[in-house]
Amino acid sequence: MESHAREMANARERINRAELALERTEEMLAENIALRSRIRAQRCLVEAAYGLAKIDPQQTQTAFRGPSRAFSRGR
Repeated sequence: MESHAREMANARERINRAELALERTEEMLAENIALRSRIRAQRCLVEAAYGLAKIDPQQTQTAFRGPSRAFSRGR
């Protein structure tokens, strides 16, 4: 009888460890999906900026630098 109780306790412990491992795995998966989403969004922005630079390089350079220095100094 004691052997049966010990086996049941061991089985419960293995189940608990497996559940914890599954929770950690799900958390890591969610983090990886979020990171991939951010990387994909950044890549889209870079590709869009590159596309704009090919269409109108002069205008794109001005837009990326912001207002010219002459305007920011009050000239």
